[in-house]
Amino acid sequence: MQIILLQRIVNLGKLGETVDVKPGYGRNFLIPQGKALPATKANIEKFEARRAELEAEEAKEIATAQERADALTDVNVIMRAKSGDEGKLFGSIGTRDIAEALTNSGLEVDRAEIKLPEGTLRQVGEYNVDIQLHHDVTASILVTILSEDGDNEDAADDVEDDNEDYSEE
Repeated sequence: MQIILLQRIVNLGKLGETVDVKPGYGRNFLIPQGKALPATKANIEKFEARRAELEAEEAKEIATAQERADALTDVNVIMRAKSGDEGKLFGSIGTRDIAEALTNSGLEVDRAEIKLPEGTLRQVGEYNVDIQLHHDVTASILVTILSEDGDNEDAADDVEDDNEDYSEE
């Protein structure tokens, strides 16, 4: 089945491309969600008439994502968690915890946008975390995990000089 993509779809194509997909994927997922149109002559003509509008929407989304990425630059999230003697956390810090800490600090980030390629954070330390705001826009923040015991007070004082403390509750 040939379809015209109305937006970029990962591993398939970008806006305006005509691609072949399995009929079920096109009919049951892409077309009902408004992500694609069947590639008929009438739909191709309609799409060409709307192409500029769709490209403008895409550019607006990228600009908004870039503004959010600029706001996230140089952000350091400090989280406190219970840990053992060797710095291993009792539990873990995941995307939900990081998203809550960022939201509490006034930066709106959805947990689905936070990428932790190595899984949840299970050790005390500093981690660079990527935030995928748009398929073309990625921001990177620093997440510092400190022990609640106070073993890392010197490290906490250094980091807290320029940043607010976003503690996990």
